[in-house]
Amino acid sequence: MRRAGTGTGGAAVAVPVAVPPLLLLLLLARSPPAAAGDGKKSDARLVSEQFSQAPQKLAFYSWYGSARLFHFRVPTDTVLLRWLLQVSRGSGPTCTNVEITVYFRYGAPPIINPLGTSFPDNTSVQPSFLLKMLHSNASVNISHPAPGDWFVAAHLPPSSHKIEVKGFVPTCAYIFQPDMLVVRVVEVSILEPDVPLPQTLLSHPSYLKVFVPEYTQELRLELQGCASNGSLGCPVRLTVGSATLPGNFQKVLTCSSPTQACRLLLPSPPWDRWLQVTAKSLAGPRVSVAFSAVAALTACRPWSVNFQHLLQSSPNQSSNTSTGLLPPTPSYQDLDRRSSMGGGPFCLRSFPVLREDVDVVSVRFQPLDRVSVLVQSDMPSVMRLNLNTGMDSGGSLTISMRVNKTAITNTSVVACVTAASPLLSFNASLSCTTAFFQGHPLSLSASSPMANLIIPYPETDNWYLSLQLMCPERPEECEQASVLVETTLYLVPCLNDCGPYGQCLLLRRHGYLYAGCSCKAGWRGWSCTDNSTAQTAAQQKAAALLLTLSNLMFLAPIAISVHRSLLVEASVYAYTMFFSTFYHACDQPGEAVLCILNYDTLQYCDFLGSGVSIWVTVLCMARLKAALKYVYRCGRRRHCYPPSWQRWVFYLLPGISMAAVAITIYTSMMTSDNYYYTHSIWHMLLAGSAAFLLPPREQHTKPWACSQKLTCHYEICKNHRDELYTVT
Repeated sequence: MRRAGTGTGGAAVAVPVAVPPLLLLLLLARSPPAAAGDGKKSDARLVSEQFSQAPQKLAFYSWYGSARLFHFRVPTDTVLLRWLLQVSRGSGPTCTNVEITVYFRYGAPPIINPLGTSFPDNTSVQPSFLLKMLHSNASVNISHPAPGDWFVAAHLPPSSHKIEVKGFVPTCAYIFQPDMLVVRVVEVSILEPDVPLPQTLLSHPSYLKVFVPEYTQELRLELQGCASNGSLGCPVRLTVGSATLPGNFQKVLTCSSPTQACRLLLPSPPWDRWLQVTAKSLAGPRVSVAFSAVAALTACRPWSVNFQHLLQSSPNQSSNTSTGLLPPTPSYQDLDRRSSMGGGPFCLRSFPVLREDVDVVSVRFQPLDRVSVLVQSDMPSVMRLNLNTGMDSGGSLTISMRVNKTAITNTSVVACVTAASPLLSFNASLSCTTAFFQGHPLSLSASSPMANLIIPYPETDNWYLSLQLMCPERPEECEQASVLVETTLYLVPCLNDCGPYGQCLLLRRHGYLYAGCSCKAGWRGWSCTDNSTAQTAAQQKAAALLLTLSNLMFLAPIAISVHRSLLVEASVYAYTMFFSTFYHACDQPGEAVLCILNYDTLQYCDFLGSGVSIWVTVLCMARLKAALKYVYRCGRRRHCYPPSWQRWVFYLLPGISMAAVAITIYTSMMTSDNYYYTHSIWHMLLAGSAAFLLPPREQHTKPWACSQKLTCHYEICKNHRDELYTVT
C-alpha cells in the first residue's frame, strides 16, 4: 500500500491498520491526537465522534459513474480527522486480490483520471490525493481539517471492456465502506482584533480562532511578550488555517529567535468565516511558554456600482443598459474624490452579480444592469459567484471573457479566479494566490482578446473573479485608461453536453447530485473530447451498417415459417428484425444515427423480441405428445429420432452448432471494442439457427397455406397422425 498525492504539507498520512473499528474508536477517544502535544495526560477539551455510511459495491473503472462516491460533513473546530477504510470481498473462485484506488477531496467530488485521458482545452485540474490499497484495511489521518463537505471516491482497476451477461459468468463482489472519526475542540479561545490574548503553553497546545469579516484586505498575527520559563525566547510553532485536499495551504510559522518579532502576514484571507490558529510549544514537556497573541485586520472599502437608477429608469433606459454601455452616473468620474471624503481608500470595485438557477446543477451568472464590466488600473474589479449552496459542486464552472482589440492596444487585462476571497493586489509576476488558495489566472490582450476557463467540480464556496488593467511597458498610460470586458459565466452539468460522442448523465449519492460524461465510439476523457482511440466516420458508418443489415438474416426464418404455415413464429421473427434494426440504428453515436422512436422504447422492444424469438423457436420444436412417443420409439428401435441422417446432418446439427457458437460469443467474447462485429455475428447466427431448427412442415399441410382459417384470423395447424392441435 502506498500514498500518492500533491502538496499536502504533511497534513495527511496514510498508514495500514489491523485494529477493529470499535477498538480504534475507543483508542481515539482516550488518546489525544498527534497535534495535541506529547503530554501524558489527556486533554479534557477534546471530544471524539464517529460518522459512517452504508457500504457500496465497487466496480471496475470505465467512466466517472463507475466510481463509488461518499459524502461526509466535518464539524467545526475539528483538530484531527481519521478515515478508516474497510474492504471486504466474496469467497468465490473468481475473488482475488485487486488494487483499490481511493480518492479524497475537500469541498467537491474528487477529479479522477485513472485512464490517463486528456481534458478539454482551458480546463484547470489539480491532481487528486489518492491512496492505493489491496484487500486490507487502511486509515488516513488529517490534522486540522477544514470544516464542511468532504468527499471520498473509490473504484477497482480499469475494466477490460468485456461485455458480460449478468448471471452467466460468476463475479466477485468487493465491498467498500469508509468511516470518519473526528476529534474536535469544545473550548476554543476567541482572538478579537487588536486585543492581546494572554496564553500559556505547557503540555497541550492552545486552540484559538479569529473571525475574518468580508472585505478584509490583510490579516496580521503576532506573538508579543513571548518568554520561556521567565527567559527571553519564543519556542512556539504557529499553525494557521485548515487542511484541505488535494492542495494544502496551511501556514506554519516557527518562532525561535528571541530578538526577531514572531509575525505572520496573510494577504486576502478567506472572508466571512472563522480561521483556526493553533499554538504549540517547542520546549520540553515541563517547560512553560507564555505570550500574548494579537490579531490585526486591515479592512478596505469596496466601491459598489450604484443601481438606484434601475428602479427609476424607463423601459427604454433599461434596454440601453443591456448594450453594455455605462450608465450616465458620476460614480466613475468622482471615484477618487469620494474616496478622499473619509473611511479610507477603496480597495476594489464590486459589481453585483445576479444568480439565475436554470436547472439541476445549472446556473447562470450575469451583472445586474450590463453585459460588460469596467476594468481600470487603480483597483481590481471584482465579481462574486455564489456557489455555496452545497449543490453546485457537481458541475463545471465555465468562465469566458472577451474584449475589443482596439481597446487594449498597449495594455492588457489580467484576471484571477479564486475561492473564499478575491485577489486584491496584482503584481508584475501575475501571481494568482491568496492566503490559502491557488487561483486560476487569465489574461486578455490585443493578440488574444478572448480567454476561457473551465473548472470541473468547483469547491463549495463563494468564488471571485478579479480583473485589473495592466501596462507593463508604460505604466503612465494606464492612469486614465479603462476597458470594458464582456463576461459569460455559467455552471453547467457537463461541458457542451459531452459533445456528439457522449451522454451527460446525472448521478446521485443519497441527496447529492453530480454529473458525468459517458462516451461512445472510442471517444474518452472528462468531456468525451479525447479522440486518441476514437472511431473515424467511416468506421462508425460501417459499424452501423453491420449492426442493422445483419438483422436481414431473419428473412430466412420468416420465409421458412410462412412456407411451413408457422405464422406466429414468422410474426415474432419479423417483429425482432424490425426493432433490432432500428434500435441499433438509434444506438449509434455521432453521425450514423436514426431514431424512429424513443431510445428506451426501442431498447425494450429489441430485448423483448430477442427473448421471445428464442422461446418461440424452442416451443415450436417441443410438441410434447409427439416428443414422448419418439422417446419411446428410440428405446424400442434402438436408434434416435429422427431416423433420417439427412435431418441430423443438414438441419439439427448445423442449427445446434450455430446456436452454441452464438451463445459463446454473446457470453464470453463480446467487448466494447469488438461489439460492432461480434454482435452482428450474433444476429446472423441467431437467425440462422432459428431457420435450421424450425420443425418440418406437416405431411397433410400444403406449402404457403394453413389447413383451416378461422374468422378471428387465428390458424389451427392439425397433426392428423398424432391428433395434436396447437394454436400458433
